[in-house]
Amino acid sequence: MWTVVYIAPNGVIAEQLKSILTNEGLLVMLRPIGAPHLGNSASVEILVPESEAEEANEIINNNLTV
Repeated sequence: MWTVVYIAPNGVIAEQLKSILTNEGLLVMLRPIGAPHLGNSASVEILVPESEAEEANEIINNNLTV
């Protein structure tokens, strides 16, 4: 089961976090929220398998506080 670990404010940040998580060996899926016509300015959910959620949260928190 996929679990939302973060809601990025836009597609650019979502892609950056996806890249970081993927480089750490995690599976990542992005899911836009709201109107698809907004493109990269719409919020995006970052999802990982439930078993990787805790690790993903740690990685995201470490990268957002730097």
